[in-house]
Amino acid sequence: MVAEGYKFAAGPFVAALAIAAWAWYFGASWWLDALAAVFVLLALFVLYFFRDPEREIPKDADAVVSPADGRVMVVTPEELDGRPGQRVSIFLSIFDVHVNRAPVSGTIAAVDYRRGSFHGALFERASAENEQNVIRMQSPRGELVFKQIAGLIARRILFWKARGDVVEMGDRVGMIRFGSRVDVWLPAAAQIAVRPGDTVRGGASILARWK
Repeated sequence: MVAEGYKFAAGPFVAALAIAAWAWYFGASWWLDALAAVFVLLALFVLYFFRDPEREIPKDADAVVSPADGRVMVVTPEELDGRPGQRVSIFLSIFDVHVNRAPVSGTIAAVDYRRGSFHGALFERASAENEQNVIRMQSPRGELVFKQIAGLIARRILFWKARGDVVEMGDRVGMIRFGSRVDVWLPAAAQIAVRPGDTVRGGASILARWK
């Protein structure tokens, strides 16, 4: 569980308790019971959203793992700074784990926060136009870039590392609240191991292998 989840769940739980106390003091009614139940369910969903399960990280040194849970939406050639490469885009629904993990072992070379729009994360334009963190990583096998992209509902991107930090493949590095998108850019020589429609798990599913 991400510690922040308890803070967000506290409000609905307190509201449910307040409604229950009101009903006990002034008399119960079906609509008060229903309202209290809604707040309890909301609090339970918030705790579910902020879950942070352990993952078995692959031992393959050539692997690039998914930085997020979700569904692969796009696998496409894409240049970066004039260099040929490939982009894999992953959509996270509100039911997916939203903790992000390092796709490779290496050093955080740069973190670039960019303001932007809040288009639905399912739409391709979100990759270029939405608010996002662009994280560049230097690994022994080459450079990799991944983006934490806000969606229509997601309004808060968290990144828990800083430039110069050394991370291991699968380490927790941040999260995006309530629905989002994560893009991964790899050099053209990398061998992509997924295709659109595949479901991936952060830190566990192999997206690609260095060649």
